[in-house]
Amino acid sequence: MGTQHFFEDRGQAGRFLADELLSYKDEPGIILAIPRGGIPIAYEVAKKLNFPVEILLIKKIGHPLNKEYAIGTASLNDYYIIPVLDVSSAYIKNELKSIRTTLEHMQDLFLGSKQPTDLKGKTVILIDDGMATGHTILGTVNIIKKSNPGKIIVAIPVASIDAVEKLSKKVDKVVALIVPEEFGAVGAFYENFDQVSENDVQVYLNKLRVCHLY
Repeated sequence: MGTQHFFEDRGQAGRFLADELLSYKDEPGIILAIPRGGIPIAYEVAKKLNFPVEILLIKKIGHPLNKEYAIGTASLNDYYIIPVLDVSSAYIKNELKSIRTTLEHMQDLFLGSKQPTDLKGKTVILIDDGMATGHTILGTVNIIKKSNPGKIIVAIPVASIDAVEKLSKKVDKVVALIVPEEFGAVGAFYENFDQVSENDVQVYLNKLRVCHLY
């Protein structure tokens, strides 16, 4: 793969992804965006499908030896851990406390008094900017399933073969634009992969409000 990029930025990736999701346009759907990288992509998909967007208050639980390697997912009131033998319950407890402090901040900043939509019976499109191991999305799916959605679609610009195989067994469909044979970092597939700031998120949310999609 070398230094070759496939997407200019998350916006372009979102527009390409939206074209692949048009078959869901007439369904009773909602887009759940994983912050913060999934939000620019979700914005583009929402415009095309006319689906409302919600920010999913969820963060990965990283491995103690490598925080970037997800071993689970945490929300404000739930969590899911991939079975691992070398992580203590004390570590998980401390991580949950730290993650939930961050999620509470995000809730105040992005959602305010806005209540989560009832997902029962809806077509849920779960969006992030990339999927390496799939563990973060897998944990997210396990939490979402408790709300009894009609179907769950995982929509990702780029994903590893392993992650697609893993998620395909757990959701109705995985839509991935690029599934390379060799997968390094998600950012390697974008020319511009700058961090999405809290201010950037607010800009996208304001745009969605103008379109009555948030």
